[in-house]
Amino acid sequence: SLSGLFAVCKPKGPTSAAVLNLLKERLLAEAGVQTKGNKRNQVLKIGHGGTLDSAATGVLVVGIGKGTKMLGTMLAGSKKYTAIGLLGKATDTLDATGKVTEEKPYDQVTKGDLENVLQKFTGDIMQVPPLYSALKKDGERLSTLMKRGEAVEAKPARPVRVYSLSLQQFQPPLFTLDVECGGGFYVRSLVNDIGKELSTCASVQELTRTKQGPFTLEEHALHEDKWTIDEIAQSLENCTALLLGEPARKKLKTEHPGETAVICEDK
Repeated sequence: SLSGLFAVCKPKGPTSAAVLNLLKERLLAEAGVQTKGNKRNQVLKIGHGGTLDSAATGVLVVGIGKGTKMLGTMLAGSKKYTAIGLLGKATDTLDATGKVTEEKPYDQVTKGDLENVLQKFTGDIMQVPPLYSALKKDGERLSTLMKRGEAVEAKPARPVRVYSLSLQQFQPPLFTLDVECGGGFYVRSLVNDIGKELSTCASVQELTRTKQGPFTLEEHALHEDKWTIDEIAQSLENCTALLLGEPARKKLKTEHPGETAVICEDK
């Protein structure tokens, strides 16, 4: 019986919940377990440590069996992202999947301007989360309400923490950022806010989560062809050692958990 935490590489396209379902189906099929609908949750308990946007790719920490109880620390812990932003275009979802809501000139923006602005978004800052998000209103996700065309009010700004933020590439209109942040942080909001600060607008073109807690994309995240019982069992073993080796410094990172840890078990 598999139990613990491991990481998968979430492909671009499916939701985090859909990735979990696929993983669950693969494991149950390989184990020869025939189940329908809700019975699957009783057979195999599985959850993830924080939603990754459908359009994003990268590390998704998965808890299996007793590991689901450890997911709260993953939600609150630190994460690293590489984001490609696009200057001059804003969308309703704040990324490339949405409808363009605004276009503005960006030729005046220099690399120096962008680097200077990044300093304003480092440390403990206040951030308004996107309307298209996994945050809930009356038990329903804001993104679900938005897609139904219901009026959704912006959530108030909340405290988030940015450990580091650097400009990796500047080829207008595109720019690439590396971000390390705490729980409850939205890279889409960051890029949108950077655009406004530069007197233009901006949206996320590509987003990759390169690290979550001690799990890195290069070393630990299992790609889809490795979603097998043997590979996961091996990964769980390696990850137990990895979690024991987590430096104490990271434990401070739960100071701003952002939102309460919820294990996303698919109902």
